[in-house]
Amino acid sequence: MSDVVVIGVAGGTGSGKTTVAEAIVARIGPSRIAYLQHDSYYRDLGPTQQETLHHHNFDHPHALESELLARHVRELKAQRAIEVPIYDFTRHVRTPRTRRVEPKGVVLVEGILIFAEPELRTLFDIKIFVDTDADLRFIRRLRRDLDERGRTVPSVIGQYLETVRPMHLEFVEPSKRWADLIIPEGGFNAVALDVVCARVEALLQGAPA
Repeated sequence: MSDVVVIGVAGGTGSGKTTVAEAIVARIGPSRIAYLQHDSYYRDLGPTQQETLHHHNFDHPHALESELLARHVRELKAQRAIEVPIYDFTRHVRTPRTRRVEPKGVVLVEGILIFAEPELRTLFDIKIFVDTDADLRFIRRLRRDLDERGRTVPSVIGQYLETVRPMHLEFVEPSKRWADLIIPEGGFNAVALDVVCARVEALLQGAPA
């Protein structure tokens, strides 16, 4: 096993993945964790795709450059720094800027589709799936898209019915079978977080897998 511990946190949109990831960062310590989000790796949409933006499927694996994320995880495991893309969710393009991430003892990757991608899945030492009821996930997504991404209620509902829900059923939900640990109700499950963080500490100290 690599000296670097790689954690994957997956789950449906609005499941509480980010809450879990941030709780792990807080417990293990920000200075020890390189934190990557799959959302940063959305492919840049060209002018032609911009014209049909409302029908673009952002929830299909092909919408994300997962091969670049996998390469970045391997680079961090090899103790090399990376430049993470910065994606503009209001214009659906990658900005010219990047975010430099230095190698750390732990790499934490969060995203809805990370277990659906075999190349990514094989990189994780610990795979966590955050399992939350669909109605609660939709409410959280609605609030986020209205508050942070400049969306309207009809557009959020339309996208959810057209792509988000079908892709969840086709890709996200089935990927749960790859998880080592399933956490209900996200970052509010203190016992599950205790288990995860204890396991991370054990791996960092060289305990056998």
